[in-house]
Amino acid sequence: MSLRYNKIKNHPTTFHRLFGLSVDEFERIVKAVDPQWEKRVIQRYKRPGRNNKLSLREQILMLLLYYRSYTTQIFIGFLFDIDDSRVCRNIQRLEPILARIMAITKTRHLSQEEVDEIIIDATEQQIERPKKGQKAFYSGKKKRHTNKTEVRVLPKGRIVHVSKTKPGAVHDFEVYKKEAPIPRDSTALADSGYQGLDKLHVRTEIPFKASKKKPLDKEEKAYNRALSRIRVKVENVLRQLKIFKILSDRYRNKNKRYNLKFNIIAGIVNFKNGFSTI
Repeated sequence: MSLRYNKIKNHPTTFHRLFGLSVDEFERIVKAVDPQWEKRVIQRYKRPGRNNKLSLREQILMLLLYYRSYTTQIFIGFLFDIDDSRVCRNIQRLEPILARIMAITKTRHLSQEEVDEIIIDATEQQIERPKKGQKAFYSGKKKRHTNKTEVRVLPKGRIVHVSKTKPGAVHDFEVYKKEAPIPRDSTALADSGYQGLDKLHVRTEIPFKASKKKPLDKEEKAYNRALSRIRVKVENVLRQLKIFKILSDRYRNKNKRYNLKFNIIAGIVNFKNGFSTI
């Protein structure tokens, strides 16, 4: 017996825990993907061999299950009664379509009220040790080889920017400098990894740092606590991203499509939080 949508949709709690979406949210995504998928099927050259026996819904389920659990493609193929090579091909075909619909776009226009404050943070994920260029990916903070991605979030929790992924050895502030700067009229709320940002962007709030010779006084501690209460929103968003284990477990795939996957999942999180109208 294989996993099929018509059966699993009747168990909404299990559905949400397996795929990270409710049945209604899933149906809205399918409705948005279907026209793009049909267009691709029409344009695609029909190769000889067996047809794909999975419906579009089941192929999207398969991709979501892979993102959510990050188990092996052999195991997912067993659940859906197909071979692992077909699992890989289906995921590679669906990802560009989902990216066009779900991913965070860098040309998004925001009102002045929305960009009044932007919270910035960088997250790292362990990767397999590279065969070449290991030093560039070694993170002194995590003591392992990592990928680093910067996320910018509004105080209400909306993700407005996902940076290009950089090797773990790159400093958080260096990742920021290689991306588009935040609007001049916005206040940047960052952690201590962004020391020096206030020289590039005047409206910057970063925590005070203590030293052996100069501990923090009461006012500085109160300021740091107040800043942390606002910045916790970006930590909550990062937690929501990492519910999808492909962004929290050790990343086993090639880096080529890492940023694509990150952007798709960021779009899914925005969609779940009510910031997308698909």
